[in-house]
Amino acid sequence: MATGAEAGPSELAGMPSWLLTQSAMHAQRIIGETFAAGNARGYHYRLLATLSEYGPASQASLGRRTGIDRSDVVAAINELADLGFVVRSPDPADGRRNIITLTPTGEEQRERLETLVRAAQDELFAPLSPSERGQLAALLAKVLTHHQGLADR
Repeated sequence: MATGAEAGPSELAGMPSWLLTQSAMHAQRIIGETFAAGNARGYHYRLLATLSEYGPASQASLGRRTGIDRSDVVAAINELADLGFVVRSPDPADGRRNIITLTPTGEEQRERLETLVRAAQDELFAPLSPSERGQLAALLAKVLTHHQGLADR
């Protein structure tokens, strides 16, 4: 945290929303640099991880599960397909819809990206013990779940 002439207003220093926003800026930078070093984007990892965990899915389902806008899902799937990480095939139940399937090469890429993301987590949360990281994750999940519930109303 900045001190002296570079410090922000002291009343902000104890506000969780301020701290979260400032920390999020560092997180975006670190994660962005991490994905750039892995020649990937965050959307790629989110999609590959979702396909790895849940199996083949429609583009619409992937968008819902990952929180990625539909048009961005299509662009990211195109990139992943061009790289051989996923295959797109017509849905036998609805020919207007595509099913996206993770390839073995895509699973290998997901594993590589997971390693990079874990290293980025270690860099970002270096001052916290494993227990504190778990507490922070639980608290943030609680806040997120609350606000997602409000948005669903």
